[in-house]
This record gives sequence, C-alpha cells and structure tokens, in this order.
Amino acid sequence: MKLIDSHVHFWNPQYLRYPWLDGLPTLNHLILPDHVQDGEDWSVEKMVFVQAGCLPEQGLEEALWVTSLADNDGRIAGIVAFAPLETGEGTHGLLERLRDVAAVRGVRRLIQGEAAGFGIQPDFIKGVQLLAQYNFSFDICINHLQFPETLDLVKRCPQVRFVLDHIGKPDIKSGVLDPWRKHINALSAFPNTWCKISGMVTEANLEAWTPADLQPYLEITLDAFGSGRVMFGSDSPVLRLAHATYPEWVGIVRQFVAALSPDEQRQIFYENAKAFYQL
Repeated sequence: MKLIDSHVHFWNPQYLRYPWLDGLPTLNHLILPDHVQDGEDWSVEKMVFVQAGCLPEQGLEEALWVTSLADNDGRIAGIVAFAPLETGEGTHGLLERLRDVAAVRGVRRLIQGEAAGFGIQPDFIKGVQLLAQYNFSFDICINHLQFPETLDLVKRCPQVRFVLDHIGKPDIKSGVLDPWRKHINALSAFPNTWCKISGMVTEANLEAWTPADLQPYLEITLDAFGSGRVMFGSDSPVLRLAHATYPEWVGIVRQFVAALSPDEQRQIFYENAKAFYQL
C-alpha cells in the first residue's frame, strides 16, 4: 500500500528557534525526513510538511529550509507554511513570496492557544480570505473549545479550502464527546472543509491510551466527513510524546478503515491528500 502523509514536521533547533520545544527533550533535537520510514507492506510515497512553530519572523526561512530538504528526499511534495494572517491586507507581501516557493500549497496560523476572539477578528478573517487569491488552503489547528469561532470563520470564507488538523483536538483523555460531536458535524456541512485523522494520541492519556479510546472519535469523524473528505496524517514526530510509533499509528488507522472498500481506503490514505494539496 502506498500512502500520503498529510501532516509531518521537521526542524533544526540549531538553525531556527522553536520556543515550544523548550522542556521537551523527546523532541528538542534535529528532526529530518528520515524519521518517516516505510513499513513491511506499506510505503510513504509523499509527505506534506506542516509549519512547526518556529518564530513568526522565520516562517519564510522555514519553508525555504524544507525546500532544501526536498532536494534529498523527493517524498516531500507539499509545504503548509506559516503566515501572520492577523495582519490582514499586510499579509500580501509574505503570501507573494510564499507563492514563489514551488512546494507551498497552503498556510497554517495556529489558533490553539490564542485568546477568545482571535479567529474571528476582522483582520484575521481578511487574511484567511486572501488565501484564495493565491490558491492556498488553510490548516485549522484549534482545540475543541474554539469550534464556535471556527465555524464562524469558515462561514465567512467560502472561497477558501479548509482542512481541520487533528480532528479538532477533542478531549479524548476524559472521554468527552459533546459538544465536539455537534461541532464537527456542523463543520463538515461546509463543502469546502476536509479533516485530518491525525494528532489523536497526544489528546489522549499520554501514558495509558489504547486504540479503543480513539475509536468513537474516529467513527464520528468518518461519519461526518465521509471517506471522500478525510485524510491520513501522522503528526510525526509529535506522536512520540504519547510513546507512539509511526508504524503503530499507521496500523491503528488501517485497522479502523479495514471494513471500508479498497477505493475508500485509498481515498483516506492517498487520494484525498493528493487532491486537497494539489500534489
């Protein structure tokens, strides 16, 4: 089986500054594409790099650094770069420069961790709306409490293609389904939205999660978006915080979709990411 990983990270803390890695020795070191390795009966044909939280002023430099990595690893087929969309019209200059970086397919500006109202302030909405002019998508990275604002944001940006990272970070650790379930169904009602099956193990109990803990969230997500709008993502190497391995995560998702038709499985593991990111 060939797959596309729609959500991977690389970084070099000796080159760019990643404040969030401070105090995380498991991750706070050089991470290159070679940490994404093939399994016995599956291979990673393409990868999408997603901005990894370096200093905002280093966002373009990060995209260029990843482009240089792609010279040695042809699996890097797309880049989701950082842009300070809250600057509204002021984002044009950087978006124009990102357009010149051939592999850039979209933008992510983290909303998680921001104060209430950040995602619906007028300049941020304007910045997201600008992405359509550059044929860039937007990766939505929120926690589940920020869904109401996110629904408002998506409603105001009908020309933009959105993909929800990490199924909206529900409270898997506590087993809470509602109102996340209502919100993810509401998001899926917008035809310009997709969802990544990714980043779930780090929302569970880091020391004691099981695949069974993830099952209801996977089922709700697939029911909401269908096999045509969900895509596999690993969130590697961050999944190491939950003592998970890359093959383990691939295996969990494969087991979950095993009852689907081969065409549906190929959509989730390959075709949807290829189409969304125009790889």
